[in-house]
Amino acid sequence: MDGGPFDIVIIGGGIVGLAATLALVVRGPGLRLIVLEKEETPGMHQTTHNSGVIHSGIYYRPRSYKARLCVEGARLMHEFCAEHGIRVERCGKVIIATDEREVPGLEALYERGIANGVAGLQMIGPERLREIEPHAAGLRAIYSPGTAIVDFGDVARAMAEAVRGAGVQVATGARVSTIVKTHDGWRLHTGRGTVSAEHLINCAGLYSDVIAEMAGADPEIRIVPFRGEYYLLTPERRHLVRGVIYPVADPAFPFLGVHLTRTVHGEVEAGPNAVLAFAREGYTLNRVRPAELAATLTYSGFWRMARRYWRTGLHEFARSLSTRGFVEALQKLIPDLTTADVTKGGAGVRAQAVTPDGLLLDDFRIVEGPRAIHVLNAPSPAATASLAIGGHIATLATSAFGFRGSRGSGGLLKE
Repeated sequence: MDGGPFDIVIIGGGIVGLAATLALVVRGPGLRLIVLEKEETPGMHQTTHNSGVIHSGIYYRPRSYKARLCVEGARLMHEFCAEHGIRVERCGKVIIATDEREVPGLEALYERGIANGVAGLQMIGPERLREIEPHAAGLRAIYSPGTAIVDFGDVARAMAEAVRGAGVQVATGARVSTIVKTHDGWRLHTGRGTVSAEHLINCAGLYSDVIAEMAGADPEIRIVPFRGEYYLLTPERRHLVRGVIYPVADPAFPFLGVHLTRTVHGEVEAGPNAVLAFAREGYTLNRVRPAELAATLTYSGFWRMARRYWRTGLHEFARSLSTRGFVEALQKLIPDLTTADVTKGGAGVRAQAVTPDGLLLDDFRIVEGPRAIHVLNAPSPAATASLAIGGHIATLATSAFGFRGSRGSGGLLKE
């Protein structure tokens, strides 16, 4: 591994870090860049442990980062996949109100989607719902014909290939152990040696707050990991789902509820739930890292969050232990489903930022520090929005780090 010096070091080779690197290559073609990824392959965590949905932008508060970057990011994602020959299916999505209490929430989501500029949204009744998803049941639904599915692992691999093709070093197996501020930038010690760089971009996902603290920043939030578990429909029951089927989400909780998603590989996933993980990469119940669990349990914001959401948390944990409970939630959407129709699937871990007041941070959070940019909260729809997030990071870096944009010759401007 080349130790530099580099103009910018990007920590984290997930889809957001790779997208930021791509944008930096375009904005500053002469920049010396390196991506540090602790795993042996980029994109091994949140990038590849999700539902694979290219979200259209319905859920997010108008004018929020999520709303703006999701709609733009979805467009860019379709263009990127077309350019790189990555399979995308516009399968459409329905969000279903299954009882009268959910109808006001459904209507509010529809208004949000319209305000965010989501194309083609329709409010539909039971008859139209049956035409789109013959086995679904509900009183009313939102139909989003533009929602699509993709394998974000394929996207991340194409991004990594593109940045390497542009001369960027993507150093895998390079876990950052310490970060030292120097008079002219940063010195980072990794599992593969030492790297020097003038500027730093932190896209470390589940460890973004840890990296920020290593760099001397006060992230003001703590990442609390939530595991999302999936079931798979058995092959003979996959016909029950044509596209993507979601419930009406609880507006007070930044998770979208268990849903059903057809994948580009022909499977149908059901999930995820949202339960506290006992490690930042705690993909199973028995994966425990005592130091990471202790960091969660000694954080005052965690206990304030727990007091606010304890009923929801207990319900999610009970459903995690019970296939029947999981299927009962799915039966509200697809009444014909039974426990015999599902098998255990995989799991993902969501890096959820929690404030000291116990609030679950609902929007992306990207902050600047001296010679650094930290992406401190980038949960769903970050994969969808990754190219737009990357562009935003590059814009911040252009200003904060003082390098020439794409109309210049590249490289950092010197005093």
